[in-house]
Amino acid sequence: MRGWRGFKEFQRIAAETRDVAQTHSLFLLGCPHNSSTVVPEGMRAYAGIGCHYMAQWMDRSTLGYTHMGGEGANWVGEAPFSNRNHVFQNLGDGTYNHSGYMAIRAAIASNTNITYKILFNDAVAMTGGQANDGGLTVPQVARQVAAEGAKRVVVVTDEPDKYPSDIEWPKGLTIHHRDDLIAVQKELAEVPASRC
Repeated sequence: MRGWRGFKEFQRIAAETRDVAQTHSLFLLGCPHNSSTVVPEGMRAYAGIGCHYMAQWMDRSTLGYTHMGGEGANWVGEAPFSNRNHVFQNLGDGTYNHSGYMAIRAAIASNTNITYKILFNDAVAMTGGQANDGGLTVPQVARQVAAEGAKRVVVVTDEPDKYPSDIEWPKGLTIHHRDDLIAVQKELAEVPASRC
């Protein structure tokens, strides 16, 4: 079968073919998003533009997303009309650095009850993995969101002891091991108003 008849036959066969398996992209083994996108049972998160968007395809309570730089803005609009009083918002440090910071400012200014999880890997991963402009660091991010008025700022890491004791952290900041992420999230969900 060649030409037009062959093409029409292919279309007929393809239309009658049933899917035998479907796959979705998932996080690689060892990827920090395997644990960072998990939220406590009964709680909800929004995805952001980045690898953590894939959490929507997984057994996670992550639903909804918005454009790059608008992470959390959808909850700012939804929250006054929802029975839910809190959500988590995933945000990569690359997006935070070039546009997401403004969404955090908007959430704080509107007193929206949201916990931002800024996933720090020191790269703008969705556009090639280049380093963040300006040499963004975890202590800088912590100080910035605290200066904006975040009610509580925490750091969750695989290496809690890696930060020298002379780092200038915002007042009240605590550092936790990644193994404690669920407990930390439960605690943050109880803090009223905007926080990071």
